[in-house]
Amino acid sequence: MIRRSMAIALWRALAITCVALALLGTVLPVLPTVPFLLVAAWAGSRGWPRLEAWLIGHPAHGPAIQRWRDHGAVPRRAKWLASMMMVVSAAILALSAAPLWLKFAVPGLMATVAAWLWMRPEA
Repeated sequence: MIRRSMAIALWRALAITCVALALLGTVLPVLPTVPFLLVAAWAGSRGWPRLEAWLIGHPAHGPAIQRWRDHGAVPRRAKWLASMMMVVSAAILALSAAPLWLKFAVPGLMATVAAWLWMRPEA
């Protein structure tokens, strides 16, 4: 019983943390919103079904969550926006005083993520 209560509390903490990060993402252009809402809905499905239902029913973000759940789909606009943010981030990193290995490793990781992202269906 205590173990189940602790698990629910941890799922809820993860869900709330992700919702908070998503809210920050609405005002900070470098922080994505929908990926955090996807994690929040996932965590909510394990420990807070009402939060999950609210997120799925949300008029602005609910359809994106449902598309991801049903098809693993990412809209083309989101792919372009994410890719452009990665390019801008890589450019800023290249101009920074970061170590050389980091200037190669991070863009390499971002390129891998971009390739995976563009292989996702759009509908």
